[in-house]
Amino acid sequence: MTKTPEQWLEETAPEKKEAIFKLFLGYAPGVGKTYNMLSEGIRRASRGENVVAGLVETHGRKGIAELAARLDHVPRRKLNYKGASFEEMDVDAIVARKPQVALIDELAHTNIEGSKHRKRYDDVFEVLKAGIDVLSTVNVQHVESLTPLVQQITGVPVRETIPDWVMQRVNEIVLVDLTPEALQTRMRRGDIYPTDRAERALGNFFRPANLMSLRELALEQVTRAVDRSLESYLEQEGADQPTVRESIAVCTSSNPAAQYLIARAARMAQRINAEFYVIYVDIGVDELPENQRTLAQNLRFAESLGAKAVRAKGKNAAEEVAKVVRERHITQVVFGRSAQSGWRRYLYLSAIHKFLRDAPNIDVHIVTQEVK
Repeated sequence: MTKTPEQWLEETAPEKKEAIFKLFLGYAPGVGKTYNMLSEGIRRASRGENVVAGLVETHGRKGIAELAARLDHVPRRKLNYKGASFEEMDVDAIVARKPQVALIDELAHTNIEGSKHRKRYDDVFEVLKAGIDVLSTVNVQHVESLTPLVQQITGVPVRETIPDWVMQRVNEIVLVDLTPEALQTRMRRGDIYPTDRAERALGNFFRPANLMSLRELALEQVTRAVDRSLESYLEQEGADQPTVRESIAVCTSSNPAAQYLIARAARMAQRINAEFYVIYVDIGVDELPENQRTLAQNLRFAESLGAKAVRAKGKNAAEEVAKVVRERHITQVVFGRSAQSGWRRYLYLSAIHKFLRDAPNIDVHIVTQEVK
């Protein structure tokens, strides 16, 4: 049977490489993540690529709506939940359409019950698996390991998050940056929120100190992504790699406040690209079901941040931690400090002294954690 020219081209065309996941990262709403994502989508469409808007949130912003109108959109899927009608991204329709590039806004979004996946990042990975490049957006406060710190800085709880492993799966990351002063000017003009909400926001989340701190966190995320890319490149080129890698361990308990400590240790490990461990020593004080639940939550939280969980059992926590440190060749350990006075402070300092006596020469960090 004679083949058509299209069939010949399909057979001789080079095989498509793995789909690219490109993320536009901001430090606060209004810095221009969606605008930049749409601008790239429009540029790629003008070069002849098949680009679709899988989901774009305009939030009533005229400039965003005008840009979005220049792209083909995949209709959203309608869902009923508790008697109300909602619209979510139709991941099956995007995959069936087979574009080269899909724009999918707000990566940390939680889908309405009844959707194919619970989180939008799960939708994104299904699209990527189908060989479709994805452009997406997220603010730094939604990165799971940073949420305790962000809440401490801003006083605002973060309800939607993405696990840190999602950030590590990103192929390209673009920092969408804007000075805090310029962002506040946008807010006052009503470019981000309606003017009646703008003044409240400027006095709360959008205070200068908050914005500067969040901007620093976003810059750190991009720096780590660049470091990972450089290491990957050197590895592929066969360049010399350091022979000794740092490793950080954090000691945890069933106390809910330990999640702050875990997140702090995770950030320390990320900054120096260290292996990350969480150590729990069972000394027989966490038998109650409630303690078991909070302990399991803490260990799951640590694992979601990339930690390897190590459980030990014994009568003396300091001795057991020292054993784990020696066996795993851990170079730094993070302890939390919650006891401030009296006999509890004495016991705490005695345990630290015991650990230092039994452990090899390592760095020890003692971090104050809030008691809940």
